[in-house]
Amino acid sequence: MGSALPIGEPAPRDGSLPVSIDRSTPFGVYLHVPFCRVRCGYCDFNTYTAGELRGARQDEYADTLLREVDLACGVLVDAGAIRPASTVFFGGGTPTLLPAGDLSRMLDGVRTTFGIAPGAEVTVEANPDTVSDAVAAELAAAGVTRLSIGMQSAVPHVLASLDRTHEPANVGAAVAAARRAGLAVSLDLIYGAPGESLADWRESLESVAALEPDHVSAYALIIEEGTKLARQIRRGEVPAPDDDRQADMYELADELLDVAGFEWYEVSNWARDEQQRSRHNLAYWTGADWWGFGPGAHSHIAGVRFWNVKHPAAYAQRLAAGFSPAAGRESPDAAARHLESVLLRTRIREGLPISELFGEGRHAVAALIADGLIDGAAAVRGRVVLTLRGRLLADAVVRALTG
Repeated sequence: MGSALPIGEPAPRDGSLPVSIDRSTPFGVYLHVPFCRVRCGYCDFNTYTAGELRGARQDEYADTLLREVDLACGVLVDAGAIRPASTVFFGGGTPTLLPAGDLSRMLDGVRTTFGIAPGAEVTVEANPDTVSDAVAAELAAAGVTRLSIGMQSAVPHVLASLDRTHEPANVGAAVAAARRAGLAVSLDLIYGAPGESLADWRESLESVAALEPDHVSAYALIIEEGTKLARQIRRGEVPAPDDDRQADMYELADELLDVAGFEWYEVSNWARDEQQRSRHNLAYWTGADWWGFGPGAHSHIAGVRFWNVKHPAAYAQRLAAGFSPAAGRESPDAAARHLESVLLRTRIREGLPISELFGEGRHAVAALIADGLIDGAAAVRGRVVLTLRGRLLADAVVRALTG
């Protein structure tokens, strides 16, 4: 059911914010759908199977979430900062476990309440088994522009090690359905699963290239405490991920995706061109505003971070009583904001302006160039941009740049 919420100050019951909001800052909307048919052994997200809901119902979820949309409207009206959403992202969980009509109603609520900017990116995450021609067509008619499909691997034994239940062939069927509906397609991969060889990973990458999506995300498997996979590793039932093997897999992904016509733009993300980048995720990495709706969802408005209660039943109870579902919030100080900016903006292709580094960080640039971790030509232009080796050692780069 996900990791623990952060420790912060209590959030007010009315959800009000203690800040002045800049209306020129882009505004994104995240809609969390916390339902899954089964719990994957590696997953640490705030998700629930039918047997874990205890007091919450999937068929009432859209109406519950729309109550939070109404509450957010009041908060932002009071702050003088209602803005149309430039991106909307349905994440989970598996949003497409809900009827497409429910997703459509939630999107309509966002459109009516905040407005959706012309040309906005509207993404829905989906398990391959939940995408049909009818579902894809209904989502497209509602205003969805992009489907993000959880492929994870093309190799059956790798999918089994991750507790994924879809057949590899269903990925192609989902991509085809999305294409027929006129939707852009992103495929999500995980590498470094127990028993996954470099040859297995190559097979998955070649399968991705053959499907010709617009965007690819490839994430190294991370073992989160409290998950089934963490327990299996602790008991010696399966091996822990090997850092060197994962580095080899990352290098292979960068090589094969480049050959297939994808451009790297963030440590774990590649796109056909700049227009196909995930604008919603770029908003996270560049410090824009977003409101996350749903149990356990996190938000960032004008430097204030806040997060909702985790369980769908507690979330629904608070909203039914007329209270904000926010469990806590924090306002990071200048030092924390600087660290976060370096951490996130060095991850993207455009990098970080050297002028925004403090003295010790600026002095570290020359050494990082000499070590082959950042691009010397980009540094001459005044920006920190990671090399491939720098991406593999991103944490070390950030430590050097923040002193």
